[in-house]
Amino acid sequence: MCGRFTNEFTWAELHALYSLSDKLYPMLSASNMQPRFNIAPTQDVDFVALNNGDNLELLRGRWWLVPFWARELPRSTLFNARIETADSAPAFRDAWKSRRCLIPADGYFEWTVSDDDGKKDPWLLQMPDGEGFSFAGLWAHNDYLGVTSCTIITAPAVPEIAHIHTRMPVVLPTETYGDWLDTDLKGADAKALLLDSQIDSQLTFHRVARDVNNSRYEGTDTKKPLINSL
Repeated sequence: MCGRFTNEFTWAELHALYSLSDKLYPMLSASNMQPRFNIAPTQDVDFVALNNGDNLELLRGRWWLVPFWARELPRSTLFNARIETADSAPAFRDAWKSRRCLIPADGYFEWTVSDDDGKKDPWLLQMPDGEGFSFAGLWAHNDYLGVTSCTIITAPAVPEIAHIHTRMPVVLPTETYGDWLDTDLKGADAKALLLDSQIDSQLTFHRVARDVNNSRYEGTDTKKPLINSL
């Protein structure tokens, strides 16, 4: 699962990760992106997809997929898409076929339940040294509602992090970005790419303060480790 994440990318870092064109984004290339410390479902997020010219394009949309055919905002939980059913579930199957994306992040949060007080303890999972990465995602545009949106694909957790949560967002290495965005790769082959390429086993993790539990909390200290966390 992925229920909250962070994105402190600058334009230079996004450019380095995706080789985006400065000519297409003159305002972004002239200034830093706004850091995000506790991004929650239904908020707008940046993501990258192929445009009609097969070039990577930076888009922004609601993190909670709104299928192109929906006539109202979905009530069901669509901020994550399970890899087991993403190609067949009505909400996701069209995006799986034709609208795949990469969602930049530099960390995400999961929760365990404390044995001491029964409350939720948040953990930050990130790559070593805190470098940025990409979630595998799907996106859609709904003309009826005028909404662009996206979702993060999840899979069963690798053993290294399964004690924190039984599921994980699929984190891809840079060399597979083009393969994932290529919608000529279909069905079982696309699923195999995600499962065989994911690098979640490289993630490091530590406890952070419970302030993060409030989705409205946007403090700059969300990544700070708790003393004596295991």
